[in-house]
Amino acid sequence: MSLHGARVAALLAWVNSTKVCPDPLKDLSQLQDCSVFIRIIHKIHGSKEGESVLDQPLPERISFIHGFLQKHCRHKLAAENLVSAQKLLDGEELALAKVAVLLLYHTSMSCKNPGDWNEFDYKTQVELASILKFVLDNEECLNENLEPFLQRKAEPSSSSMSSSGFEEHPPLSPLPHKRDVRFLELQKISSFPSTNLPSTPSSPMGDIMQTPQFQLRRLKEQLVFERENREELEAEMAQNHKLVMEKDAQITMMQQRIDRLVKLNEKQAEDQLEPKEMEELREKNESLVGRLHEAFRQCQDLKTEKAQMDRKISKLSEENGDLSFKLREIASNMVQLQRALNELSEEHNTAMAQSEEKQRQLEKELHAALQDKKCSEEKIEILQGKISLLEDQLAKLEECSTQEKGEVMGDVLKLEELKQEVSSLTAKGMRLEEEKQQLDSLVTSLQSSLSESHRARERLKRDLQARAAEGQA
Repeated sequence: MSLHGARVAALLAWVNSTKVCPDPLKDLSQLQDCSVFIRIIHKIHGSKEGESVLDQPLPERISFIHGFLQKHCRHKLAAENLVSAQKLLDGEELALAKVAVLLLYHTSMSCKNPGDWNEFDYKTQVELASILKFVLDNEECLNENLEPFLQRKAEPSSSSMSSSGFEEHPPLSPLPHKRDVRFLELQKISSFPSTNLPSTPSSPMGDIMQTPQFQLRRLKEQLVFERENREELEAEMAQNHKLVMEKDAQITMMQQRIDRLVKLNEKQAEDQLEPKEMEELREKNESLVGRLHEAFRQCQDLKTEKAQMDRKISKLSEENGDLSFKLREIASNMVQLQRALNELSEEHNTAMAQSEEKQRQLEKELHAALQDKKCSEEKIEILQGKISLLEDQLAKLEECSTQEKGEVMGDVLKLEELKQEVSSLTAKGMRLEEEKQQLDSLVTSLQSSLSESHRARERLKRDLQARAAEGQA
């Protein structure tokens, strides 16, 4: 199955944005020698760790990349299970795309200043955001799901846009009619364009990196990194402590040897040894004293280094404690905000359903009233025509004899009845107009209530974003 064209294009755009290759890449096959990956790793850590690897054969380069992914990407599955070394060696494009995905994820997590995502066009940002969101949601089963995700065919563009703003794949957040709404999705409900509230396109990459899910994952990554640094420092300190103990033992042994030589020297002096033998003993003694001083100096250096290590570990412990406290505080605040947002969402959905039903009922009544009014107006027009005809006849009757007037008296009574019926209809029409105005007023009130509910959701969303920003700081 071929790879997903839009996602591959987005990954290549991100690789080109790192500025590690002289010419922009246009195809995944240009990554086969893995040198671009190594340069990206070098740029991420700002070290020269991978420079020497660039001069080595491809298997050694792949081994270096595997080691980096195992050490830094921190997934449940080992890197060699997720990305096959043999497939990288064969230049398989799916394996190359996997490495690019993992490096994009690690760079986004580890980089304190992720850069200006607006240098990418909106469609590329959408695809990069969907890749990050997919890795976040599938860390436990990335090995099974990453390949189908990278191979998934794009859906028709006319139906691919959802309320979350992402294209050509399942939406990152469901519509708000679902009761069980995930935290990230609630946070993003009103951040993207909808059919009712048009807005200008936002930055999908900037939005997803401000979500609580991403910020919590970044804090956890920092905690793991600090914990590993602390463990490495503790191991180094233990090794230095061992060296100090060994030097102390050597000093003790040398001091004992010096003491024995001093005693032997005194004894030999008493025995009046030859000057030559005395000179040899003196030279040995001076040599041992020099070695003792050198060992003592090394011991002092190790003790100084150990004190520095102790201070560094103490500082890291304090920072680790602060991060842990901040993480717990953010998690607690997010739980409260999520609960409030779930309640507001449920109330909003209920109000929406009730308002839609009420609006349909009012519109139905309004339609019926308008139809009734229209029928009455038509009937009035007909009756007015008859009245005009009868009035013409009455005008002619005034010129006729009394006998003829008596014969048409029935028409006069029919005329009077028509006038009364017309009067009864223009009144019914007034009542219908009043009912129409009342219905219009109810519709306006209903729309105002819906707008207030939407504003309340917006205020809660901004509060949630502010809390996430505090966690990032």
